[in-house]
Order: sequence, then C-alpha cells, then structure tokens
Amino acid sequence: MNFSKMKSNGEKIAALTAYDATFAGLLANAGVDLILVGNSLGMIVQGRSNTLAVCVADVAYHVRCVAAGAPNAFIIADMPFGSFQESPAQAFANAARMLSAGASMVKLEGGEVMAETVRFLSERGIPVCAHVGLMPQMIKKLGGYKVQGKEEKSAVKVKSDAIALQQAGADIIILELIPATLGKEISADLDIPTIGIGSGANCDGQVLVLHDMLGLTSGKPKRFVRNFMSGSESIACALSAYVSAVKSGQFPATEHNF
Repeated sequence: MNFSKMKSNGEKIAALTAYDATFAGLLANAGVDLILVGNSLGMIVQGRSNTLAVCVADVAYHVRCVAAGAPNAFIIADMPFGSFQESPAQAFANAARMLSAGASMVKLEGGEVMAETVRFLSERGIPVCAHVGLMPQMIKKLGGYKVQGKEEKSAVKVKSDAIALQQAGADIIILELIPATLGKEISADLDIPTIGIGSGANCDGQVLVLHDMLGLTSGKPKRFVRNFMSGSESIACALSAYVSAVKSGQFPATEHNF
C-alpha cells in the first residue's frame, strides 16, 4: 500500500483498529486501507482505564490474530508504554518482535524527543508511524485526555514535533485531538501522510477505535466519533459506510471538530 501516493493523489486513507481475526477480516473486506492494533486494546479488550499496562506480548499476540484474519492487510502495531522510550536499541528489539508477529509498521508516541529512535529504526528497515498531539501514554503528565494545540505555544510545539519526526524518517504520522485548523496546517506542511483522530477532515486519512464507531462502548460518545451502526443493517455495512464517508470527505464533519 503506497500511502504517500494516496496523499499526493488526494485519496483519503481509511483506518480502523482491530484486535482479532474475525474483525480484521471484516475490515479488509470493507476496504479499510490500514489496520491499527492499538494500545487501546488495554481498555477495549482488557477492561483497563488506560493504555499504560499493555505490554509487548499483548500487542504481538493481537497482531498475530489480526494477521491471521487479514493476511494481506497493512497492519500497524502500537508500541506499548515502556517498550521504546529507554533507548533506540530497546525500541528496535521490541519493534522487531512486532514485525515478526505480522506487523507492517510500528507506531511510536512522542514528539521531537523520539526523533533519534525513529531515525534508528528507519535506517534499520523498520517502517515507523509517529504519533503527536494527544498521546495516551502521557495522560499522567497531561492530566487526562485533553485537546492539544489549542494555544499558540502548544500548536507550535505539535507542528515542530511533526516536522522533526518526518525529518527523522517517519513514514506516517497520527495527529490525535488537535484543532481542525492545526490538523490542516500540519497536513499541508508535511510530505508524509497524516492520519487524524479528532483532528479535522483535512488530514490525509482518519482512524477510529473500531468499537467506538460501532457504538459498542459505554458512556457518553466522544465528540469526534460517529456511530456508523446507526442506520446500518449489519457490521459489514457499517464498516463500508465508514470507508465511504472517509474517502468522500463526509467524515469527520464540522460537529466532530475541535
């Protein structure tokens, strides 16, 4: 899958999370461009309050499940908290486990501070998806799940982080929970594709947690999420509707923006 070509052609990238073979197969059949085995499995599968307790073995297991259900899919494996921050060598060892499990790429949270690690992995043949804006692994520091980049200083930091990570060799970057205007600016400034979650329609693609977009999570729906099961006859129809809405630019809409 050539995501850079999709960006240059103006074709939106439709991404979703998955954690098992059955859903992975459904996503692949619906035309989802990439599947993220996210640390969100800590909350969705394990019932935890955040992602911090997820370990490398957890993600590798779910990557194997997803790869079995969708053998031709492009799979991004989320690197868990504590599995890559210590050193580039530590990151390489754990990223290699993810690729061995069936991942096509690994995802690392962190701004410019992770540039050396991204460069180390990229130069050694490991494709990297960077992740800036809201970083769930830093919620203890951030004080919760809050929109980032709302003030000028914060916006400049998010943008400079994204540029530094691109220069270090990142292939894709996820922008999470930033104002739509900032998502548009960063997407225009970068050569690599941006995948937004709560970051506006002008990102080069969109990703949601599968269970969120199917309306399977409890509590108040997140502002940036649309329930695609509403009005759909089946899960397969809901997934196809999501892909269509992302590709056409109908999702996210104004009401989903910050």
